[in-house]
Amino acid sequence: MLNLLSVGSTIAVVLSIVIVLVLVMMLLVVLVRYKKCPSDKIMVIYGKISPNKDGTYRSAKCIHGGAALVLPFVQSYTFLDLTPLSISVDLKSALSKQNIRIDVPSIFTVGISTDPAVMQNAAERLLGLSLPQISELAKDIIFGQLRLVIATMDIEEINTDRDKFLEAISRNVEGELKKLGLRLINVNVTDISDESGYIIALGQEAAAKAINDAKISVAEENKKGAIGEANAQMQQRINVAEAESKAIEGENKSKAEIAQSRALLREKEAQALKLAVTAENVQAAKAKEESYAAEQQAEIARASREKATKEADIIVASEIEKRKIEIEADAQAENIRRKAKGEADAIFARMEAEARGVYETLSKQAEGMDKLVKAAGTSDEAVRLMIADKLETLVATQVEAIKNLKIDKITVWDNGGEGGKTSTANFLSGMLKSLPPLNDLYAMAGLKMPEIVAPVAEEVKPAQAAEPVAEEAQPAAEVKPAADKKSKK
Repeated sequence: MLNLLSVGSTIAVVLSIVIVLVLVMMLLVVLVRYKKCPSDKIMVIYGKISPNKDGTYRSAKCIHGGAALVLPFVQSYTFLDLTPLSISVDLKSALSKQNIRIDVPSIFTVGISTDPAVMQNAAERLLGLSLPQISELAKDIIFGQLRLVIATMDIEEINTDRDKFLEAISRNVEGELKKLGLRLINVNVTDISDESGYIIALGQEAAAKAINDAKISVAEENKKGAIGEANAQMQQRINVAEAESKAIEGENKSKAEIAQSRALLREKEAQALKLAVTAENVQAAKAKEESYAAEQQAEIARASREKATKEADIIVASEIEKRKIEIEADAQAENIRRKAKGEADAIFARMEAEARGVYETLSKQAEGMDKLVKAAGTSDEAVRLMIADKLETLVATQVEAIKNLKIDKITVWDNGGEGGKTSTANFLSGMLKSLPPLNDLYAMAGLKMPEIVAPVAEEVKPAQAAEPVAEEAQPAAEVKPAADKKSKK
């Protein structure tokens, strides 16, 4: 059992060592095979390359700047130099569009492009070549394209419009260089010449024309100079005269301003002197005022102190007396409050007893009314019974209304009457009718007298109904003969 344990532990230790060694080797491989690309080179990784995203395969992987892991055994790497190549192209007897042969010596600067698509071309076509070999390859391409460009242009265009010429060279040459993985950096055409002397003749023509134009320009300028000189002299004399007049005017104006300035100065000095004297007087007055004010403040302070002393003596005694009065007033108020509370309690007890009495009275009256309604049968009959019970009182009140009526004198002018009645009889009858009869009094109370007391009379004319009253009232007045026409009572 112990042997098995020792063997197991030995195997575990060996496995651990193997794992550690494998990890260390992998780390060393990573450190050794992880390659960094300088900024002036292109690193080309070739061998087993992963396909593109679109499924196409690449022959190499190009990296400009950064770093990449080069897998051992299946991949390798190398560098393409980005150093610019200066190629001198001494093109001679190139045929132009006018069939005139010209010499175009120029210098082209090219280099490997860092564009991803062009880098791939460089990896496929320039890998393993030295810089001189790349230069010779590019030179051949430049010669062919330069001849092609010259054959499509006139000598005047090549000589005068250099920008157009260089643009055409760059467009044609760079298109062909990209196929190798190169790009055109700069084109410098040093000189253009021809065997027939056409360019020289063009130069002489241009020079002669320039000389003639210059002579014409000189003559024109001389004419303009003479005219300008004359105009300048005239303008000078005018300007001198205007300047002299302005100078005299300026002198006079300056003298006037100087005199005015001196007057203003004297005025300012007088005002300043006046202000200074006034300020001195004001300051002296203020000093006296401040002195008087200080003395006044001192007197006020002394008076205030004496007043405060006297007020303190008086206020202390007054406060004592006031406190004494307040204590006595509080005692009296407490007695009054207690007395008022006792009276209020007594009034409350009395009012409560009166309320109970009124309550008992009203309760009994309500019970009596209830019994009265039950005895009468209906509430209307009960009201009639109550009014009938109070009828004597109502009649007495009606009589009382005219009982104390005082009539000192009644004057009746009696000149006879109509229908056998005198005016006196009519007057007395009217007075008696002014009192409401008993039947009307019952009607105002909502009652009706029994027929046994007031039987229903037959309808009579108003004159007939009024006669008995008049006859009864007639003896009450003394009527003198008509001859007197006046009676007094």
